[in-house]
Amino acid sequence: MIVKETSLKDCKVIEPAVYGDQRGKFVVAFDSLAFAKALPQSNPFIVINESTSTYGVIRGLHLQKGDAAQAKLVRCVQGEILDVAVDFRVDSPTYLKHFAIKLSAENNKQLYVPRGFLHGFSVLSSTAIVNYQIDNTYQPETELAVRYDDPQLAIDWQIPEKDVVLSEKDSAAPYLSQL
Repeated sequence: MIVKETSLKDCKVIEPAVYGDQRGKFVVAFDSLAFAKALPQSNPFIVINESTSTYGVIRGLHLQKGDAAQAKLVRCVQGEILDVAVDFRVDSPTYLKHFAIKLSAENNKQLYVPRGFLHGFSVLSSTAIVNYQIDNTYQPETELAVRYDDPQLAIDWQIPEKDVVLSEKDSAAPYLSQL
């Protein structure tokens, strides 16, 4: 496992061990001991979620507040996504800055999104399956959502506006200026 820094404090790109031969590939998707050694400040993951989406879907931007805050380890197991993390920690030197990376079944990369970060992704392929390991349970009353197209964040989701597909919840999310 290789851990790479991003432009955001505490947010990391994880490159798992991948072994390939004529049969295909074998990926060590997660090794709890290696992960804890590489990111000793992290909490153990206790929930695994998986979503299936079609081209143009944007999920996010979301976070859990307070004691319900969640760190995530995100990987795309089918297709390709643009995964986005926004530092929402007021005391951080990278507050309101974002980092985006393409995650795919081909590149095997993962994104570690710490607690206190907004998170979302857009689907760049015809379909995508995304796996998230999370270190805290979901508590809907603590959720915060921000509009994906907030001008303060200026995120390029790499999807033409005419193709964007949102949930009702994400369509109704406020802009930062409304919080």
